[in-house]
Amino acid sequence: MTLNRREFVKTAAGIAAVSSVGTAGCMGTASAKTGTLSTRVSDRPGDIDDFESCLVTLSTIRIKPTDGEVKELDAGDTEVDLVDLQGDASALVADTEVEAGEYESLQLDVSDTDATLTDGSDATVEVPGSAPLKFEQSFEVRADETTTFTADFTPVQAGNAGKYVIQPVADEVSVVYESEETTTTESASTNTTTASTTTTTTE
Repeated sequence: MTLNRREFVKTAAGIAAVSSVGTAGCMGTASAKTGTLSTRVSDRPGDIDDFESCLVTLSTIRIKPTDGEVKELDAGDTEVDLVDLQGDASALVADTEVEAGEYESLQLDVSDTDATLTDGSDATVEVPGSAPLKFEQSFEVRADETTTFTADFTPVQAGNAGKYVIQPVADEVSVVYESEETTTTESASTNTTTASTTTTTTE
């Protein structure tokens, strides 16, 4: 069968269009590079010595890309006892695979608290305005590496006996980058990168 010039041009154009769609489909399904965000929490001295136990339940992790909308990550209703997280101790909230890139902040949603003072009485522990705890510390998630973000917060007495509010401790936030070859730590108080130190952790 022979094609005249007009039929040939139409056929060639159709093949080119199909090829373009196929290529675009392949490009669209290419997966973005990801890394692991390991979110941990710790407690620096506020009024934590007033407590026998101070249980805090974390429901959601929110991270804000430098150029993008806030992303919500499930924290699995992880419960931590701040009394156990003093000094260099920290507890894992969640390990989550996220898109590699620059992020400008991290927030934690507190869904519940249950606290007992050292005298055995119950304490009311709240987050101001029931808003997420926000940590204005920039960090990077690197492809195929682990970024450990340790958010530090503590209960502080709020006037009335038995009532406390949870406040972030900004200068105690730390970010650690780990690969198979190196480990570096970035502290919110100095905003510099140094060799990592060993810390006590609980899960």
